[in-house]
Amino acid sequence: MLRFNHIVKTDAECFTTLTLTFDQRVKSRQRIALDNGRIAGLFLPRGTVLQHGQKIQAETGQLVEIMAAVEAVSSVYVSDALMIARSCYHLGNRHVPLQIAEGFIRYQHDHVLDDMIRGLGLEVTVEKEAFEPEAGAYGEHKPAAHEHPHSHQHD
Repeated sequence: MLRFNHIVKTDAECFTTLTLTFDQRVKSRQRIALDNGRIAGLFLPRGTVLQHGQKIQAETGQLVEIMAAVEAVSSVYVSDALMIARSCYHLGNRHVPLQIAEGFIRYQHDHVLDDMIRGLGLEVTVEKEAFEPEAGAYGEHKPAAHEHPHSHQHD
């Protein structure tokens, strides 16, 4: 059985893909079925969260690209910054992973959370989409296209 044990940054071609839901992408040790049907094992450091587009490498050197599976999500399409902030505050207060993008926020579908968001006066759309939440303050940060690297100096 192939054993995938680390994430690599490479442009090398992968021999297949691995499509996982968010709940599967947070499990560091599990039996997996690659998209080509081959069974393999995932043995990553605890706390690893796989992200769409990352590549993992087997002990044999073979590469696989991670794909975020389409799953049931709740999306809140809103352009009002204050309403986005309020929604994120209330969802974050419940430790809910959030995907935050220009014009919408998204979380794994949960009717109780949907009702809470509706209670804030917002509309919730339940749909099937890939779920890619924020990595968190201590996770890997991917700068937005408009961001640029800079340093903070303290006098």
